[in-house]
Amino acid sequence: GECGESEKVPGKKYNCNYTGPSLPLDPKGYDLLTVHGGASRLFLSLFFVLTCPACFFNLMNLFCELTCSPHQSRFMNATKFNATKINSTNVLEVEYYIGKNFSNAMYNACMDVQAPSSNVKALALLCGKDAKDCNATNWIQYMFNINNGQTPFSIIPIFSDVPVSGHTPMNNKTYACTEGLEDGSGPCSCQDCAKACGPKPVPPPLPPPWTILGIDAMTLIMWISYAAFLFIFIGAVLGAWFACINTRFENALRVLFSSWGSFCVRRPTLVILGSLILVAASSGGLFFMRITTDPVELWSSPSSQARQEKDYFDSHFGPFFRTAQLIITTPLTDTFIYSPYFGGSDVPFGAILDKDILHQVLDLQLSIEGLIATYEGQSVTLKDICLAPLAPFNNNCTILSVLNYFQNSHAVLDHVVGDDFYVYADYHSHFLYCVSAPASLNDTTMLHDPCLGTYGGPIFPWLALGGYDETNYNNATALVITFPLNNYLNDSVRLGKALAWEQEFIKFMKNFNNPNLTVAFSAERSIEDEIDRESNSDVGTIVISYAIMFIYISLALGHINSCRRVMVDSKISLGIAGILIVLSSVSSSLGLFSYFGVPLTLIVIEVIPFLVLAVGVDNIFIIVQTYQRDERMPQEELHQQIGRILGDVAPSMFLSSFSETVAFFLGALSNMPAVRTFSLFAGLAVFIDFLLQISCFVSLLGLDAQRQEGNRLDIFCCAKLPDGQEEKKDSFLFQFFRKIFAPFLLKEWVRPIIVSILDCYLSRIGHLFIYIYIYIYFVLEIGLDQKLSMPDDSYVLEYFKNLSMYLHTGAPVYFVVEDGHNYSSPEGQNAVCGGVGCNNDSLVQQVYGASLISDYTTVAFTPSSWLDDYFDWVKPQSSCCRYLNASGDFCNASVVNPSCVHCRPMTPSGKQRPEGDDFMRFLPMFLSDNPNVKCGKGGHAAYATAVDLRPKGAGVGATYFMTYHTILKESPDYIEALKMARILADNITQTMGHKVFAYSIFYVFYEQYLTIARDTAVNLGASLAAIFLVSAVLLGFELWSAALVSLTIAMILVNMLGVMWLWSISLNAISLVNLVMCCGISVEFCSHIVRAFSVSVKPSRAERAEEALAHMGSSVFSGITLTKFGGILILALSKSQIFQVFYFRMFLAIVLLGAAHGLVFLPVLLSYIGHPTANILTFSEDFGPPLPQPLHGSASSHYTRPEIPL
Repeated sequence: GECGESEKVPGKKYNCNYTGPSLPLDPKGYDLLTVHGGASRLFLSLFFVLTCPACFFNLMNLFCELTCSPHQSRFMNATKFNATKINSTNVLEVEYYIGKNFSNAMYNACMDVQAPSSNVKALALLCGKDAKDCNATNWIQYMFNINNGQTPFSIIPIFSDVPVSGHTPMNNKTYACTEGLEDGSGPCSCQDCAKACGPKPVPPPLPPPWTILGIDAMTLIMWISYAAFLFIFIGAVLGAWFACINTRFENALRVLFSSWGSFCVRRPTLVILGSLILVAASSGGLFFMRITTDPVELWSSPSSQARQEKDYFDSHFGPFFRTAQLIITTPLTDTFIYSPYFGGSDVPFGAILDKDILHQVLDLQLSIEGLIATYEGQSVTLKDICLAPLAPFNNNCTILSVLNYFQNSHAVLDHVVGDDFYVYADYHSHFLYCVSAPASLNDTTMLHDPCLGTYGGPIFPWLALGGYDETNYNNATALVITFPLNNYLNDSVRLGKALAWEQEFIKFMKNFNNPNLTVAFSAERSIEDEIDRESNSDVGTIVISYAIMFIYISLALGHINSCRRVMVDSKISLGIAGILIVLSSVSSSLGLFSYFGVPLTLIVIEVIPFLVLAVGVDNIFIIVQTYQRDERMPQEELHQQIGRILGDVAPSMFLSSFSETVAFFLGALSNMPAVRTFSLFAGLAVFIDFLLQISCFVSLLGLDAQRQEGNRLDIFCCAKLPDGQEEKKDSFLFQFFRKIFAPFLLKEWVRPIIVSILDCYLSRIGHLFIYIYIYIYFVLEIGLDQKLSMPDDSYVLEYFKNLSMYLHTGAPVYFVVEDGHNYSSPEGQNAVCGGVGCNNDSLVQQVYGASLISDYTTVAFTPSSWLDDYFDWVKPQSSCCRYLNASGDFCNASVVNPSCVHCRPMTPSGKQRPEGDDFMRFLPMFLSDNPNVKCGKGGHAAYATAVDLRPKGAGVGATYFMTYHTILKESPDYIEALKMARILADNITQTMGHKVFAYSIFYVFYEQYLTIARDTAVNLGASLAAIFLVSAVLLGFELWSAALVSLTIAMILVNMLGVMWLWSISLNAISLVNLVMCCGISVEFCSHIVRAFSVSVKPSRAERAEEALAHMGSSVFSGITLTKFGGILILALSKSQIFQVFYFRMFLAIVLLGAAHGLVFLPVLLSYIGHPTANILTFSEDFGPPLPQPLHGSASSHYTRPEIPL
């Protein structure tokens, strides 16, 4: 019977000493024995092994023999006593003789049992140390140790299989975990019994190297491609080319644009005013402009799988919680040794675990807890927004910190038990105990302090410590403190409070200074804040970049013939007007899409002006410089001259602009919002820019020409110089291209050298088109290093660095079972659960199997299973599930009330799983029950949000089962984790016959990388196809010339991919946008040269190529290369790493590669395999008599212009 109160464990009672014969148990004591007696009341162990019947039976056997065996005298011996006031004797200590066979068999049956709610093995919670360090002996010793807070008196186990001191050890029958019990219970599940599993899953072997005839396939393909293109090239040079196709379309375009140009010069007021009205109307949409900075909106399409799964998760379980996190290290390097008083090996401790350092860290933590922010005049504290899983019974915030082992108290941290000579226990021993048993309510040291955090849950060491090796937590070099905060889906007020507190947290941490602590920190809002700050800080750099380009354009457009006429011949006002036209096209595009509610992104704002400036300025230079080099014919008026010039150059402009527009609009087919939005805005902006240039700019050019002919000063047009005759001279750049560069490049001995280099690149093109997917996957790094998104001086960079250096666990991953699964039926339960009787391929079992090969699957732990814990919680063997007999209201296990009865009877049927109505009757009680000393299985803390109950108890809706990923450091790790989780979820879906998906907070950002190689190939392929088709039509159906344009652009793209690899530029949405833009700008470099070659009437290909390069090369070089070069160099000074990597490096490569291919490779290529004849018909054949040619001796008579009379 029970006697006095235990002195060691308050609330527990000693047993009375009795040495007589065994007595039958009063029936009233059955319930006390089975539920409240020496089993579950004394030992919390039983609650954690209910999922394995064999383990539970053996463990219960151990306790029952101890408590009420009629043969106790054979294997028990009371050794210490204490008299009570009521003439009875308390038993203070007993010896329990246990057979080694029994203890080992019991341990073997229990060693693999999982604790579903904590993702660890049950022995990790029951043995007082990590499960891998637990064995049969120290496990039983721990359970019987009076210092564990559950045993009222000391029980000393003595292990032997032979009689000792006249006692016969208890060696009852045991069951292996692979055996069923006599009561019909089946063997333990694979999750709880490794021996019940089949062979351990092994990762599939790595694919063997791809070889052809024993040679590396990629090498062989490269050489075959090289040889094939070399053969084709030689054949092309030696062979005859097909005849010219009808060129009427080309001449029709000339007539159309000539007439339109003449009209614009004759009616400048009408054209300019009309253009202004249209631009103003289009730009009016900017009042409705929305800029998207939400990373989810930027990188994930609403129709994407990850986005839909995120929305589903948020709507059923609430959004993933927010976090504020510290990673704390110390510059101190001293380590110290802890020597346990009661024996054992010395334990080294890192400097970060020095008690003085811990006190300083606790001061910091408490200061953060005390922060007060202000939101709309209201004070906001951490308690207002923090995650408190046991509220309203326990309102303490969840703080994942090693200081929570000490209940966040300086006094507990300083707690010491000892005398004047020795320290028996202090924070060292408590720390070592708690990292092994974080859910313990009482350590086994003489401190008797709990390890459980103040919020009512465990602090797992892998979440609170960093920089340790294996499980040697004492070697930690960093402390990790995490403050989980509530997140809100559609509550702007509460979300605003969370944001306000985070802002106060960031402000406090920026000002925090302690010479002994180095703190890296971040809040949920940090990344978005830093991106905004980065954008604002780079405004100056961007402005300077564009200012340099603007100044160059304004000055370079003018063709100064003499110092006397500087202000007359300059075209600063025309250059400014051209720039304003470019900016107007951008604002019109933004405005038109804003009318339709299409949001802008930072990529659109940062990249499109650069793109349109490249395209637009090139066209401006071509128009103006062609006019400057042209000589007006006799009897030709100004409007006719400019109309004729526009007829000459506008088809080329139309070719490039329309090709780019179509290519960009095809890029809008991408699933990535950033790429799609950029493509839409860019395509429209380029086309509007073309329309304004052939209308408004032509009218302005006519007005400027009239000003220049009237000797009026630029800008100050009211002032006028005296009349004088000045000889027109060609610009230095034009003369350089005409007299030096073009003749040299196309010399007979230079061309073969260029061709040999060119052919090497041509072999790459075959490689690109056939194997681009493989090339991207195996050569380019895929992803976006999150450190690149931060400014150079951002505090978040240090946090990212420490995150990858110190953290030892990955992000949580949830396997979500969508609404509609039947949990009330045995079939539905078996398809999900992981305990006895569950399917070997159930959800829990499959995730468990994946965790066994975590290096391959990236799944680190067994999932927490609310279903398995619910089955244990509702069993009549536990004291968890009770209700008031009169009202049916739930009775918590800690409630002492005789009216509380068990939910299910202690009968064979009552021991079975609940089904049908019974299942739903008790489930809400389980989800509202807080875990406590008498019932550790309450589901409120672990599963309150894991189960979405339908209204009015109509059933279970969506649920999730949580585990963790392994450590993920770089983008490829995150991409692989997403890929493997989806494969696992798909397998579970197939076996269950019901939709299951994997969800983690980072999936929505990394999903794009699963298909980005394919998206890149599709986008670039579609752009090239569009350029080919448009070029073919607008070049008068010259398929070969269109193919050469597309081929050269493809070469530029291949080289861009090579530059990305050499310059460590990863493939992601930003770089894909730049590659799409590269297609557009490359058209400018190529199409004008090809069209000039196409209309040239020189007799040979080499002469036509030379004339095309001389005539158009200077305009392309000055309009794109020089314009962009100065502005790009300024971007190198940006504080933004994204600007430095993805804009400076890629823009520079685009311009240099475009210039090299368009102005070097393409002319040489045309000189060999260009179309053999000019694509031109004279007006005498089709449209009437030709106009007179320019006068001899004119400034333009030194080169032969094609006879294109109008």
